[in-house]
Amino acid sequence: MSCIEGGFSWNEMDVCSPLKPDSKLKHRPLTPLRVVRGVICLVVFLSTAFMILVCFAPIIAVILRLLSIHCSRKATSLLFERTLLIANHKTEVDWMYLWDLALRKGSLGHIKYVLKSSLMKLPVFGWGFHVLEFIPLKRKWEDDEPVMRKLLSSFADPADPLWLAIFPEGTDYNEEKCKKSQIFAAETGLPVLSHVLLPRTKGFCACLEALRSSLDAVYDLTIAYKNQCPSFMDNAFGVDPSEVHIHVRRIPIEDIPESIADAASWLTDTFQLKDNLLSDFNTQGHFPIVLTVVLIYLTIFSTVWFKIYIGLSCAYLATATYFEIQPMPILDFVKATCVCNRPRSE
Repeated sequence: MSCIEGGFSWNEMDVCSPLKPDSKLKHRPLTPLRVVRGVICLVVFLSTAFMILVCFAPIIAVILRLLSIHCSRKATSLLFERTLLIANHKTEVDWMYLWDLALRKGSLGHIKYVLKSSLMKLPVFGWGFHVLEFIPLKRKWEDDEPVMRKLLSSFADPADPLWLAIFPEGTDYNEEKCKKSQIFAAETGLPVLSHVLLPRTKGFCACLEALRSSLDAVYDLTIAYKNQCPSFMDNAFGVDPSEVHIHVRRIPIEDIPESIADAASWLTDTFQLKDNLLSDFNTQGHFPIVLTVVLIYLTIFSTVWFKIYIGLSCAYLATATYFEIQPMPILDFVKATCVCNRPRSE
């Protein structure tokens, strides 16, 4: 992987060229210009997401889905290789760089995340997460398992492109969480890690169990930031990061153990490798606005019927996201109804 200021480029299994510890790429000052630029970026991002969702989601997420889930997902991928992505979770914005990676590989509309359920309640963002069929988890396995398995089963069709991204640590890294993870690891005889948290294996194993037959590979991504980890606002205002480094390792699905116990051990070993990579990184240092304006203009100066459509769209997105409603295709509903009404033979 070669690294550039303010972004990254990558190749599988390539190593970053060394960067000297006294590099002058430091935390950028939060100047008034950066504040203005950050606010503009946030407004453009949120307004674009909002207008696209309320204008097109009812057509794609409801009408097309009633006809075919496959067609609905293909259409969604147009607005926004079958692989499972696993990554360490250094900060709250790691997901942005996975999206950047998917964009560069032409798979932006195919990526889905396993994320904490509280994020589904965010205005606009939560609507988008729902339409894109992200998997919300409460971090309580007895509640999460049926939800996760239900959604994973709907992703099993090999004809649907998929990049499913999970952060097996279950939360972002900090020193306090690391100490708790180390204590647990020492008590249970697992590897004591310093730069990542001990991974939670149940979700990863559930993904493999449900999708193994339709996956091509698992991509192991190790994310590192030069100097310090950025926050969401750092990204928005262009303050940090100065560099993002991503180490990419492709593992063919047939090389992942099939048993749950062996797959869990494989994941733990993988995070031990990540820990070593991040240790080396710390010491060596290597390792559309026009559309928005048009939609807003049409919304403000359109007929009353279009305004009603936008209002109903907002109401549907808020309700469907809150109650986790995903329309069933009509043919599937008819088949299920016929099966239920079919008289049982004695």
